[in-house]
Amino acid sequence: MKILSILFTLVLMAMMGMTTTTLSKDQSGLTFTELPSKNSPLITFRVILRSGGINDPKGKEGLNALTAYMIAEGGTQDLTYSQVVDKLYPWAANISVQIDQEITTFVGDVHRDHLDEFYKLFSDLLLQPRFDQSDFSRLKDQGLNYIQNSLRATDDEGLGKQSLNAFLFNGHPYGKLEVGTVQGLTAITLDDVKQYYKEHYTQANLWIGITGGYPASLVDRMRKDFSSLPTGEVKEMALPQVAGIKGMEVMVVEKSARAYPVTMGYTLPITRKDKDFYALLVANSYFGEHRTFNGVLMNRLRGDRGLNYGDYSYVEKFVGGLGSGSVFPNLNTPLRQQFFTIWLRPVQPENTHFAIRNALFELKRLVENGLSKEDFEQTRKFVINYSKLWAGTMSRRLGYVMDSEFYGTDYFIDRIERELKALTVDDVNAAIKKYLHPSDIKITVVVDEDKGQQFLDALINNTPSPIKYGSPVSQNILDQDKRIEMFPLTVNKEKSKVMKVKELFEK
Repeated sequence: MKILSILFTLVLMAMMGMTTTTLSKDQSGLTFTELPSKNSPLITFRVILRSGGINDPKGKEGLNALTAYMIAEGGTQDLTYSQVVDKLYPWAANISVQIDQEITTFVGDVHRDHLDEFYKLFSDLLLQPRFDQSDFSRLKDQGLNYIQNSLRATDDEGLGKQSLNAFLFNGHPYGKLEVGTVQGLTAITLDDVKQYYKEHYTQANLWIGITGGYPASLVDRMRKDFSSLPTGEVKEMALPQVAGIKGMEVMVVEKSARAYPVTMGYTLPITRKDKDFYALLVANSYFGEHRTFNGVLMNRLRGDRGLNYGDYSYVEKFVGGLGSGSVFPNLNTPLRQQFFTIWLRPVQPENTHFAIRNALFELKRLVENGLSKEDFEQTRKFVINYSKLWAGTMSRRLGYVMDSEFYGTDYFIDRIERELKALTVDDVNAAIKKYLHPSDIKITVVVDEDKGQQFLDALINNTPSPIKYGSPVSQNILDQDKRIEMFPLTVNKEKSKVMKVKELFEK
């Protein structure tokens, strides 16, 4: 079935008349990435602002995000936001924005029958934003509500991942939420938004991507329209090195929780531009491919022991997944400094300590034993085929093209196939030993109120953590459990802490 899906995607792209991408830059500084598909009735715009959360001024954390939402979810000089929504609905068109650390991406999708009207609206939002006080109040409240009443209160899995990000990148520009902080958002004024727009929304700082069955004249029209912005210049922020990790540094977050999510990880010195990344891509698929039963983590923790719903690992930042309408990651979330993570979906409190040990036990086995020749061949074949589905739409293909250009490498999906076909099992196992390890790792756990210190003490003291089953399991699993429940955790007591959830993302 997977092979048929891949073939269908490739045939569909050929039928659409999809041609190669072109990257161009005019004298004013505007950059365009084009992926024309003359037979496609759909057109997608991806307009990237080369500014993100890391560009927020100190004390105004969230200014980049709030400005972007004021554009995508506000009005134009001529239309209120409700009038914008009324126009989009009968066209079955969509305008959205994605906030990230390094870049901010505005996405527009429309059928070509409505292209002229849609483009006028889309460009007016970007070039002539309304910046209405009522929209500002609504979106500012929305941002604060997300932090205080969603992330902190009801989204335990998201809280676990964002807590690790804050812990891993403490003191680093990546170390705060892309949407800002409570105090930062509270301090922002509408004049701050207008000034940020003036300083950052320039020709040099915008990067325009377009794909689908659009006329060639559209690009000329966009060049003319967007030349109304100030010329500006790209100012890439220098990033410091992330502080090193000594032993297992643990942050336990207390909030009302019936089950405990666990996230752990450390930084990696490579990205998609590096050859070793592709060896790690194979290793990671074998170990913890997102939302599949291929991975060791999924099979050992959920399949063998029923500990939770899912267990995955990643060799770069992963945003999106099933909650965004697809099991595949969102596009246009690139980082110059990447990281390896393991994500254990919520586990029953009595088995969480065991689950942490289980995951690290399996990671240690991976580092010590590597992949067998058979596992390597099967995983390599799977990743080559599966990755083609990641770019199954024109919008996603355009996103991957632009991400590849961000990293300064050729098209990611093509490079996966080329690099993986040249890999050997020895290449993959060498990369595992070079970059992966079960020690010197940061771990965050979200636990129930007033249970944090007790949980942390059990980790620090290496208290045995026998698993509790609700149904019979094989003797082989029980025998292995005896080793896992005593698996040594070298917790760095001085670098570990317990935090109340309200302390996170406050300032």
